[in-house]
Amino acid sequence: MIGPNGEFGLEAGKWVPLHASVEGWVEALALADHARTYARTTTRLTGAAVDGLELDGFEEVPEVAGLADTWWRGSDSLIAVYCGEAEVMDAPRCKTATVYAGLDEWGLRGHDGIDRPST
Repeated sequence: MIGPNGEFGLEAGKWVPLHASVEGWVEALALADHARTYARTTTRLTGAAVDGLELDGFEEVPEVAGLADTWWRGSDSLIAVYCGEAEVMDAPRCKTATVYAGLDEWGLRGHDGIDRPST
C-alpha cells in the first residue's frame, strides 16, 4: 500500500512502512536482482540470526529509502534486511536477511562509470 506521505508498505491490521517512497521499493527490487546476478555466494538468515548481523563498516544504501526494510553496502557484499513483514505480523521469527558476498566494485555499485565485467 501507499501511505499518506508516499511511503510504500504493508497493511494487515496495522500499517508498517517498508520504504519512504515507491521509488525506494523499486530501487530495492532492482538491487536484489543485481545482487543475485553478480554475488559469488548468497546466504539467507532468519529470526534471531538477523539481529546478530554485524553491520559495523557497512553503509546504508540511500537509494532504497529503507524504513523497515533496508540495504547495506560493505567492502565486498550487499546485505538486505527485511523486518517489515515480521513487524506487521508481530512475528520476529519472520525477519530475514540476505547476504550477497563476493562482489567486486561493479557488483557493489553498478554502472557508475565502471565498465561492466565480462561474463
